[in-house]
Amino acid sequence: MAIYRKCHSFRTLLTNQLKFNFLLNEKKFTNSVYKCNEIPKSSGIKLSDLSDRYNTKFNVVHTASSVEPRYVFANNELDLSDIEVYGFDYDYTLAVYKESLHYLIYDLGRNVLIEKYKYPKDILKLDYIPDFAIRGLHYDVENGLLMKIDSFHQIQLGSVYKGLTRIDDEEVLNLYNGSYVPQKLIRSTGGGEQLRMKQLNDLFSVPEICLLSNVTDYFNRNHITYSPEILFNDTQNAVQSIHPLMHKMIDENLIHKYLDKHNSLNTFLHRLKDNNKKMFLITNSPFKFVPFRHYDIESDCQKWEKVSTLERGNIYMEGTVHQLLEMTGWKGNSILYFGDQIYSDLADITLNFGWRTGAIIVELEREIKTFNSEDFREAVSALQALQLLIDESHKTNDNHLLDQLIQQRDALRARTKTLFNPQFGSIFRTHNNPTYFSRRLFRYSDIYMSFVTNLCNYSMNHIFCPRRGLLPHESNISQVHIQDNQSNLP
Repeated sequence: MAIYRKCHSFRTLLTNQLKFNFLLNEKKFTNSVYKCNEIPKSSGIKLSDLSDRYNTKFNVVHTASSVEPRYVFANNELDLSDIEVYGFDYDYTLAVYKESLHYLIYDLGRNVLIEKYKYPKDILKLDYIPDFAIRGLHYDVENGLLMKIDSFHQIQLGSVYKGLTRIDDEEVLNLYNGSYVPQKLIRSTGGGEQLRMKQLNDLFSVPEICLLSNVTDYFNRNHITYSPEILFNDTQNAVQSIHPLMHKMIDENLIHKYLDKHNSLNTFLHRLKDNNKKMFLITNSPFKFVPFRHYDIESDCQKWEKVSTLERGNIYMEGTVHQLLEMTGWKGNSILYFGDQIYSDLADITLNFGWRTGAIIVELEREIKTFNSEDFREAVSALQALQLLIDESHKTNDNHLLDQLIQQRDALRARTKTLFNPQFGSIFRTHNNPTYFSRRLFRYSDIYMSFVTNLCNYSMNHIFCPRRGLLPHESNISQVHIQDNQSNLP
């Protein structure tokens, strides 16, 4: 099925009685080919009524207001006046890195594969592909497949790759006996078993995914036998091992090459201080990477004494969240902690300690800009209008019409996906459903935003409230409806 950009008409839909012609750039739906303007009388549905419904639905969706990329979005109600303590992760939370860091991670990891694991030197020719992968993907270590899974454990067909090659939908369905992935393959049951599906959650995993896919593609093209699980483990270990070297390379002379400067961060932190908010930083990065306090260079070691109190200006290593709360007297619901890794940064502290959490999703701003684009708004408007026609066409008993509409819907779905990423689409959505990544984001974060400094746009007493979402059986009383009493539609 061909997919056309705006200013091109969509593929004409033919039935034995009518022809539907979607003209996306003209925002209208015509029936000019056949004089017969009725679908079979038994259905009671007129073509003109379907046309009106399509146009109305298209206009309602297309005229929806744009989203501000620097907003803070709420999953759970959060009153900032209740927050006394602000905590932060470092990497990709306070420190926002440039794309150049992904190139560095990729290159260093590739070198480790060659030098330590003795991979072929030809992989030096395999360069980083910046727009290949997104975070939140799952890797099947048994079959060596990279894929996107939704919140219902359904594989998004058309987004399954072996190396750099997309796998046909039929092959995927045969391999997994459908599109559903059982929970035991994705989530640990606590029995110590190794998961078959590994989710790549953080932004450091994006260059790791690219390296894994490039090497897989190289092995497949050169008919080199390999174990997908061993390749995955080697690649993951290689990338993890380069972090000390990476931190060493990013010194004061090169920090500008890899770190984005956000002047508003200084404003944000000073505002917290001026409002008597306590702050702390938790990171596994070396201390020289976070020089916010005085460090005793002469001792350059951990103290031996038991830590019984926490004093302002000191640096503490190891310990537990429970010890931190015990020594400070902080209450869990008075702490707002920010991190970029949904599971490792936020899940435990919100589930077991009641901390309020803020997720930093740097991709959010780019995704919102795509969402606000004219291309996306026209495509998704036509998509939702098409879905309306599909719902109505079930009443016609015309299977050919229904098949044609579904084909057009699937083509439009592919179109909207590629606007975000040609291979995998949005990190937040798989067609109609949230992604598995989104499921965790909504569960473990009270608020989320692209940068922590987005909070500068709100007062210190702001109350964040989630939008009232509709349950499937509820009606949106504020939505513009197409009045059934103005048509012959049942």
